[in-house]
Amino acid sequence: MPLPSLSRRNGSRTNLKPVNPGRHRNSSSKEAEAVVEDTELTSYLRALAPDNDPESTGTGKRFGEAQVFQLRMNLIACEQLKDAAAERNLSPQALAQEWILERLSWESQANSAQQRRHEEAHTDEFRFDAGAWEQQPVPR
Repeated sequence: MPLPSLSRRNGSRTNLKPVNPGRHRNSSSKEAEAVVEDTELTSYLRALAPDNDPESTGTGKRFGEAQVFQLRMNLIACEQLKDAAAERNLSPQALAQEWILERLSWESQANSAQQRRHEEAHTDEFRFDAGAWEQQPVPR
């Protein structure tokens, strides 16, 4: 006695009839007709997010011209950063950013001081100690 097949009827799927979508409240043609632009809402949202705002997310540039850098650290340094951030009630990312910006500020100040010293050293102006000219020559 052959066993009936439970997976398919008559061995083929070609005899399946398309499913009748039935009567839905919002058929696709009725939905297209029902969409009306809410001009008040659109103008309100436009006022909240002007196009020329550098902090907007409209262009994908959330912080103007800011860039994202990926930082890879060893496990010990990572734990130290997390501990230091927890002591200051900051996230590790915020603390790292604060430290990097602080260091860049220090580097900039050091470079400008070094540049001033370099410029002062390369002038045509000579400075002599006034006391050196008043000394008596040493007999030989």
